[in-house]
Amino acid sequence: MRGRIQLAARRGLATAAAAIFLSGCSSLPSLPFFGGGAEKPKPAELQPNPATLGIRSGWTSRIGPVAFPLEAHVSGRQLALASSDGTVAMLDAATGRDLWRASVGANIAAGVGSDGSTAAVVTTANELVALEGGRVLWRQKLPAQAFTAPLVAGKRVFVLAADRSVSAFDGATGRPLWTQSRPGEPLVLRQAGVLLAVGDTLVAGQGGRLAGLNPLNGSVRWEAPIATPRGTNDVERLVDLVAPVSRVGNSVCTRAYQAAIGCVDASRGTLAWTRPARGTEGVGGDERLVVGTESDDRIVAWRRDNGERAWVHDKLLHRGLTAPLVVGSSVVVGDGTGLLHVLSREDGSLRNRVATDGSALAAAPVVAGSTLVAVTRNGGIYAFVPQ
Repeated sequence: MRGRIQLAARRGLATAAAAIFLSGCSSLPSLPFFGGGAEKPKPAELQPNPATLGIRSGWTSRIGPVAFPLEAHVSGRQLALASSDGTVAMLDAATGRDLWRASVGANIAAGVGSDGSTAAVVTTANELVALEGGRVLWRQKLPAQAFTAPLVAGKRVFVLAADRSVSAFDGATGRPLWTQSRPGEPLVLRQAGVLLAVGDTLVAGQGGRLAGLNPLNGSVRWEAPIATPRGTNDVERLVDLVAPVSRVGNSVCTRAYQAAIGCVDASRGTLAWTRPARGTEGVGGDERLVVGTESDDRIVAWRRDNGERAWVHDKLLHRGLTAPLVVGSSVVVGDGTGLLHVLSREDGSLRNRVATDGSALAAAPVVAGSTLVAVTRNGGIYAFVPQ
């Protein structure tokens, strides 16, 4: 969910300023807000709920309040979550039952990543912490802050730091294995970036490029440009790839913050297409579509094969939308009042709307099996089952 203040005047510049940190050290000071007394745009009034798709409440649970860029992680029927106060929990997504719950003893800045066995988070003290079965396995100090959930894969833990470096650690011991750095831009986003595994390649967002790395040593196999920095100052020139991404096989589609949407063949590192797009949240998708929310909360669907627009939904403007989740015949987005809006994948029309606890969604909704799960800033965990 949005980790910044939304302003009306010069929205791109104001939104960026509220989300940006200075880079280059382990403790990054926040930039001042821009925009002065500009009024926040009025959220669109909600259209009547047609309820043409049946949705029933499944279960509810709680975790502590979430004030960081949460990435809920699904592995089979297991759902890994974390809260700002240091709580990490593994839940059964079908029932909401705790499989285990533990504390890392410090506030959390990024998380959570998991392979279903090991879970990993990053604390505000720049510690990477790995847990298994409700106990802390190891801790490792990081040289820079991280806002992206660690990736746990292949018995290793990978970290994308705010300075755009990528590091690998042994999953059992925490021993550092390698670090791959790149020349740093003066500003970085305090927002989750892109880090995932595709086959035997580690795929990371570094600036406006998607990079394919060798997970064994960090060497760069390929780079694909999604967006190029433009503008007259550092804020306007900021280009970073943001989570979540839409992956179908080797096709990885991602958003460059306030700049573009693009898709890459991650087996070869070839760029399929890019299109200008002014959004700040990541994207969802399936084999047919890539769907994203623009800065004004217009929801846009692009055809995955060629990047052409399929449809636009403009009935939820300025409601603080999350990145979309595309599941089955529906597109699901959360908003700043805790509502989940379920749209038709075919044309974007509203199918249903369900409520949580009234606080903003902390992350894009996720699906585990047949269960849709949403987590709020107040720490509510809500499961829904489509009928």
